[in-house]
Amino acid sequence: MKLRLHHVNFATENVSRMDAFYRDVMGLDEETQGLPVLEKKKGYDGDVAFRTDGDIQFHLARKDLEVGFKTGHAVNPLDRGHIAFRTDDIEAFKKSLEEKQVPYSDFGNVAVKGWHQIFFYDPDCNVIEVHQVDEG
Repeated sequence: MKLRLHHVNFATENVSRMDAFYRDVMGLDEETQGLPVLEKKKGYDGDVAFRTDGDIQFHLARKDLEVGFKTGHAVNPLDRGHIAFRTDDIEAFKKSLEEKQVPYSDFGNVAVKGWHQIFFYDPDCNVIEVHQVDEG
């Protein structure tokens, strides 16, 4: 099971202001490759802008304090934002978390078409996403 940093998600009240900051101040390009297909009718319908430094994606998403309630999950990835890792074996990673007694919310592919996502907290309650791109 391999992990690599895939994206950083910042939750904001003003997506266009954040997008302008990361474009104009930080000099990040618009991301056009490998973008997630958002499932807007399954719990989160907010705006998202995508930037990149050439390696890592930045997802600038409208904050939504109700995503956890709407999807029935304890972890809300759009309260404060999160960092995300991509894995080649989500089931092995989930088993590892279970062995270490780390609770997680398994979103499956509810939020992003073709990505099996889980979310959990680090010891300081920062949200971490691990996802695997579904085959096919």
